[in-house]
Amino acid sequence: MTVRSVISRVFPQEDLNFLLTNRIPRRLLTQLMGWFSQIERPLVRDLSIGVWRFFADLNLEEAKKTQFRSMHDCFTRELKDGARPIDPEPAVLASPCDAIVGAAGRIEGTTLIQAKGFPYTLRDLLGDSELVRVYRDGCYATLRITSSMYHRFHAPHDCRVKQVAYLSGDTWNVNPIALKRVEKLFCKNERAILETRLEATGHTVTLVPVAAVLVASIRLHFLDVLLHLKHRGPNVVPCDAPFLKGEEMGWFQHGSTIIVFAPGGFKLCENVKEGTVIRTGQPLLRLPARDSAPPGEPRAGALRP
Repeated sequence: MTVRSVISRVFPQEDLNFLLTNRIPRRLLTQLMGWFSQIERPLVRDLSIGVWRFFADLNLEEAKKTQFRSMHDCFTRELKDGARPIDPEPAVLASPCDAIVGAAGRIEGTTLIQAKGFPYTLRDLLGDSELVRVYRDGCYATLRITSSMYHRFHAPHDCRVKQVAYLSGDTWNVNPIALKRVEKLFCKNERAILETRLEATGHTVTLVPVAAVLVASIRLHFLDVLLHLKHRGPNVVPCDAPFLKGEEMGWFQHGSTIIVFAPGGFKLCENVKEGTVIRTGQPLLRLPARDSAPPGEPRAGALRP
């Protein structure tokens, strides 16, 4: 009998996964990984990427460059030009990232689903009464970026980022096993709230990048600061950063989850189903009819408690 089989008898696979990725000093290990991943020594780099490839389906054929300075450089890699065509249809909100679709659909009042049997509220996640009002009975999509995926994220439509709110927090794993066990997990983890205004219609669409264990740094091109566990403020940053549909907005230092929120009238595209893989630029949400007025939009650039 192998050691692996003995461990499997004592700990069911899900229990073992949860134990190894959550019942650990999460914040400390996340900060340590942030330091280790940026070591630019060839031996460390090659061994790290080799171990990563052994445990994950890492495909670097689409990467713009073939040599990396460090594991971090590989994690945050750019792709070759044209590797992610952006859906050109004006009525389509494109996926901002490569991901596996998690819970998605209509927001029931202000309640949405993390995983079956685990609800949470807009207030818990966003902490903003105006955004809660905007997305009441709206639409959402949870996009989980696995460790081997492309980790940069892009503008889902022509838009302006009007405000960024940063909420420091924990670093629970965000895989399906943890989502079924930890209530309000997304609301406990470090996250940034990117409030955007669509140029064509004026609707407010919000992206919420959520960090996770070993993955607690978020870089945004339009802010001159790295959002990470040691960042304490300012926690709300007003801005006016324009983006064209598909233009790169930033990246996770490693990978995690982005939750996309849209007001009532938006609908999920037919290809968006729980468990399916979606790529950057593919259809995610369909905009309301052009004569639909943006419901309950907050004042642009307003600071809120």
